[in-house]
Amino acid sequence: ILLALAGAVAYAMFFMPKSDTSGSRGADRTGAAGEASQAPPAQSPEAGDEPRPDRTSPKPGPEASRTAGGTETQSNVAEGFTLRKDPEGFRVAVAEGWNRTPRNGSGQVVYGKGDFELLVVPGRDRASEFGDDPMAYQRDSEPELASYRASSWATSSGLKTIEVGGRTMAEGQFTWSGADGELYVRNVAMLIDGRYHVVQVRGPEAERDEVSRLFEQASATYQYTR
Repeated sequence: ILLALAGAVAYAMFFMPKSDTSGSRGADRTGAAGEASQAPPAQSPEAGDEPRPDRTSPKPGPEASRTAGGTETQSNVAEGFTLRKDPEGFRVAVAEGWNRTPRNGSGQVVYGKGDFELLVVPGRDRASEFGDDPMAYQRDSEPELASYRASSWATSSGLKTIEVGGRTMAEGQFTWSGADGELYVRNVAMLIDGRYHVVQVRGPEAERDEVSRLFEQASATYQYTR
């Protein structure tokens, strides 16, 4: 009996520790596997989290807004032109490097360089005196076209009346012989608040494209500021 009891004790001592160690290691492996399976959910919120607007899309400060506004204003003027704010109360795009002649006795402000001139008349004539039809004013009365009407050789084309934003204007293309040869002239007469405003570009007849380029910038940007 004692021999059998001693054998049982020896058996227990020999086998039981091995079984506990195996169980502990099994538990460690299970825990490690559990942590690995939990890792993706722990990282998932970061992966799915959208960036905060204040980190990725900061609002422009006052300086940035002013700079953008200045750029937008200049984008309306073609390269090679500058928007001139004239002391006679208007703004107009003028080719860079042109000289200004102060308002003369005919009420004209003249910008020019070489063979080209830009004439601006800011509200000299009243509709109450010349009527409210810009086309009739351009054809029969506008002093800036007096040489056209008096010339023995003169042509006109592209005559049209335009209404934009409550403003009525008459536009035309004219040629006549002057002291310096044949002139090509682009003209627009605008009726603004009961007064006629004139924007006109003159140049050599052989330089029609350049005259048109200068005129289109001036007429598109003219604004009376008083």
